[in-house]
Order: sequence, then C-alpha cells, then structure tokens
Amino acid sequence: MKKILIIIPAYNEEKSILNTYKEIVNYNKKYKTNYECIVINDGSKDNTETILVDNNIPHLRLPNNLGIGGAVQAGYKYAFENNYDIAIQFDGDGQHDVNYIKDIVKPIDNNKANLVIGSRFIKEEFGDFKSTKMRRVGINLISKIIKIKTKKKIYDTTSGFRAADKNVIKLFKDDYPTEYPEPISSVNVLLNNYTIDEVPVEMKPRVAGKSSISKLKSIYYMINVLLSILIMKGRRK
Repeated sequence: MKKILIIIPAYNEEKSILNTYKEIVNYNKKYKTNYECIVINDGSKDNTETILVDNNIPHLRLPNNLGIGGAVQAGYKYAFENNYDIAIQFDGDGQHDVNYIKDIVKPIDNNKANLVIGSRFIKEEFGDFKSTKMRRVGINLISKIIKIKTKKKIYDTTSGFRAADKNVIKLFKDDYPTEYPEPISSVNVLLNNYTIDEVPVEMKPRVAGKSSISKLKSIYYMINVLLSILIMKGRRK
C-alpha cells in the first residue's frame, strides 16, 4: 500500500482547520483508508497553533509567514524526507472535499500521470461553486499561455487541490515558486517532461477567511504570472 500524505497549508485558519482535519480522520475511519496529514502552520497570528496543539494534530510550525508557496514547499520537503509515495495539497479553509482524493490519486496509481489536478472546469456542469467571473477569465487566459508554452492544456490553472508522485515531490521540495505557485509549478512539471492529468472535482465556498488574491491584486497577478510563464526554461530533474 502506498504511503499518502495530505499537506494542509494554514494561515490564520482557526475557524476551519479543526473541522478540515476531522473530515479526513472520519473519512479514514469510514472507508478504512490511511491518509496521513501534516498541517503547515504558516506563521499564523490567530489561535491556529493552539488548536493544532490542543487536538494533537500533526503539524509543522513555521516561525514566519512564508506565504502559500513556502508553506506548501515545506510540506513537500517533509513528504520527501519521510519517503511518502504521494503527496496531496489540500486547503485548510474547507474548500476541498476529501471524497475526491481517491479520484486524484487514481491516475498516479495507474502510472498515467506524475501530477494530478483536481479541476473545476473540465466538466462545465460539475458543481455550483467554481470561482468569480473575473477569475475565470484570468484562469482561461493563463491556460492559453500555458498551452502555447508547453503544448499541454490545463483547464484549472489555479487549483490548489493536487496530487504529486515521488518524482514531483522531489522536484517540488527543491524548486517550488513562492509567487503564483500553482500555474508556475505546473509549467515546471511539464518542462521537466513529467505528465499532468486533470480529474473533475467539486469545490465548496471557503468556510472562513479570505483568498490571498484580492480583487485589486487580480490584474497584477495575471500580468505577472503570464510573464513568468513565458520566460520559464526547463530545469534539470
């Protein structure tokens, strides 16, 4: 049986992190799975750390806020050092559904992909919550640029619900972007001749907190991520 680690980056998630963790624990009990978890407390200033400690939730405490990229990379380093076969990125804010983990792991189990993205957009009728109209326009544009750069179409370029095999775990523990982590890291995977697959998932509105990308930052984000993709070069494995 493959060792599977769920990486949960958390910054000021006191209102949702316990429930997120309990959903995974309850799923393991119900379906006899053994998904292990590591929460990366990314310098939270609220009661996230207290909740993690009081409830014996496995976690790493980062002394400073590194941002989503740094927190996720810390999780990949942990996965690599502890010899996990698959690492899954999973938001701590209640948006991701543990029931879809089996689906995003399947292409890796079948040796069909190195990285699998849980996608909101490959089935238009799938689910009610997808994102704001403005963000979907940006996602579509990023998708087109990625296809120009790599010849591979990625529908949900900003999804943080992803599964990585050992090859990608090793790649990400050494090289994971601090800015625009999902689209940039996906391009990096493709430029290193690894394969990406997407499977349909339904996502929920966040339980608490707010997105790290505000409306005012959306245009800045899009321009910079597009430029970053266009200048990227393949890296050695």
